[in-house]
Amino acid sequence: MEPHPPRSSPEPIAIVGMGCRFPGGIGDPASFWRFLRGGGDAIGEVPPDRWNVERFHHRRPGATGKMVSRRGGFLDKPGDFDAAFFGLSPREAARMDPQQRWLLELTWETLEDAGIPATRLKGSDTGVFLGISNSDYGKIQQEYPEQVDGYSNSGNALSIASNRIAFWYDWKGPALSIDTACSSSLVAINRACRSLWSAECSHALAGGVSAIFLPDGSIGFSKAGMLSPDGVCRAFDAKASGYVRSEGAGCVLLKTLSQALADGDAIHATILASVVNQDGRTSSMTVPSVDSQSAMLEQALDMAGIRPSQVVCIEAHGTGTPVGDPIEARALGEALARG
Repeated sequence: MEPHPPRSSPEPIAIVGMGCRFPGGIGDPASFWRFLRGGGDAIGEVPPDRWNVERFHHRRPGATGKMVSRRGGFLDKPGDFDAAFFGLSPREAARMDPQQRWLLELTWETLEDAGIPATRLKGSDTGVFLGISNSDYGKIQQEYPEQVDGYSNSGNALSIASNRIAFWYDWKGPALSIDTACSSSLVAINRACRSLWSAECSHALAGGVSAIFLPDGSIGFSKAGMLSPDGVCRAFDAKASGYVRSEGAGCVLLKTLSQALADGDAIHATILASVVNQDGRTSSMTVPSVDSQSAMLEQALDMAGIRPSQVVCIEAHGTGTPVGDPIEARALGEALARG
């Protein structure tokens, strides 16, 4: 029998609340689950309120100032926001990055899902850990310096995305905005778990957000050969031609399992281990490492006390690129085939 490795981690972390907002009309975890079970597709042509598709699209990747894709995942009515509910003036709300607006609302919805009134955590050591990498909305405002006011800086700084939540909900724990590109929200989860394990905070809100309002990023990814021309990500497929950009936001409320059980919380799932590492010096800065990814997976399995044969589902990065996919697949194979 394959030996059961010893657990070397602290106690499991319980997920007691969830909230999300994704393309395809998805506004909560229940609708997201129905969408997944139904095999939904939330990818469509870039809406006209983002940029002119005809102006920026070209089939030839090398075309100056152009992108190869016309498609992506976009939220409906991204500017909708109940500013009065959060005590914000229309003027300040207009300067706020929609990412900050979505997160304020999602935090409330995540607390509702957890059955925890916001007033109960007022003044507590609850922490906020958010993955956020870009502010297209802030870049747009920079193009009109004559309209910049006292709310522009705080409305678009990435650091404020987490701090605004801590301010409005009156939470005294760590408030961190984390940018590690594609892994930002997962690294935020890792930091949240470690903060709970060290008793730095008693509750932790963790998650990520991304909004796409400018064509710049898609043009750059096109030039790098990373963007799928037809707007379809065929991860681990011989026909893979790149990934598809999408926006949205998701949050979870975390606490230690013992505390969740003591509080009588409904528990969606538990986190047994969380590990972060880096690829180091590879052939190129954007090229991952089989050894690093495999080592991270093995460390996570050992930390959780889980045998590779017990793993029944993997959520992969799945970039759909000829460079990333084989490396990730090999790393998964090396770690999960052990024993």
